[in-house]
Amino acid sequence: MLAIKDTLVSEDLLDKHFVCDLGACKGACCVKGDSGAPLLAEEVDILNRILPEVLPYMDEAGRKAVTDKGVSEVDSDGDIGTTLIPDGRCAFATIDRWGMVSCTIERAHKDGKVDWKKPVSCHLYPIRVKDYVGFEAVNYDRWDICKAARVCGDKHRVPLFRFVKEALIRRFGQEWFDELEAVDRELRRQNG
Repeated sequence: MLAIKDTLVSEDLLDKHFVCDLGACKGACCVKGDSGAPLLAEEVDILNRILPEVLPYMDEAGRKAVTDKGVSEVDSDGDIGTTLIPDGRCAFATIDRWGMVSCTIERAHKDGKVDWKKPVSCHLYPIRVKDYVGFEAVNYDRWDICKAARVCGDKHRVPLFRFVKEALIRRFGQEWFDELEAVDRELRRQNG
């Protein structure tokens, strides 16, 4: 683990390669899993604020889920996440006729309807951040559905932390990212 400011960062972020291959996985991370995308408390407020603009992008099942349960729910571990529809898919995800999943929040953002891209946990994926007393742990969440992304990352030699650079800066700031980059350069220099 690497200490960067108030975080402990898994060296996997530097050592492992990753580039999403949506053609292979079709966005399965928005559909599979036991709970919705993790949300920061302030993100629940943001979702409630932008919901009127996002609703037209959502399918009937997603709209029903957020109408019935709200934009978020607490999972079995006590963590807040996006609301799920009964089949386990995120309420904010839609599936097109070719089976490709897309985020309705991100689509609304691209269309200029909302000023927020999507939950930072989605933007960071496959990195997950866990709060502990006095620090946050920043880890690589390996999942079989991302096998093609690992292959693609290896092919293009893209370290995980570089693939999610924008999201890491969004979550932790430019100074934090610059420090992580400096650690990466130093470790690569030492290892030849």
